[in-house]
Amino acid sequence: MIQRVQTIYLIIVALLAGGLPFLLALWTNSNREQVFAHDILGYAIAFYGSGVLALVAIGLFKKRQNQFVVNRLNMILNLFILGFFVYRSLNLSGEITISEKGIGMLIPIFSIVFLVLANRAIKKDEDLVKSVDRLR
Repeated sequence: MIQRVQTIYLIIVALLAGGLPFLLALWTNSNREQVFAHDILGYAIAFYGSGVLALVAIGLFKKRQNQFVVNRLNMILNLFILGFFVYRSLNLSGEITISEKGIGMLIPIFSIVFLVLANRAIKKDEDLVKSVDRLR
């Protein structure tokens, strides 16, 4: 059943991670140039990886436990991306000319929130299936 609420959450994560970092600036450097995810190969790979993991999780709709695990892996990947952003923003604070942090640095936080909501819905479906099996 691909028409479940967690599919909506996972589509949102795929759009957030696979599209927005390439449209919204992650930060502005000291030369007043906006830096996007496609400018740095590591960030581009990480964001594309997160989007692909969300699409893989959508494809695993028949195997809820595997879908749950893939979402957990995606959360870990987004936590690593967030950690890289925190490290980068802490290194920016010692500059003579202050760089600006962009709205794109918040994308991993929103992705994690939607992944948690998707996992909660998956757990709810799994509990429902287990309760129905118990009645048989």
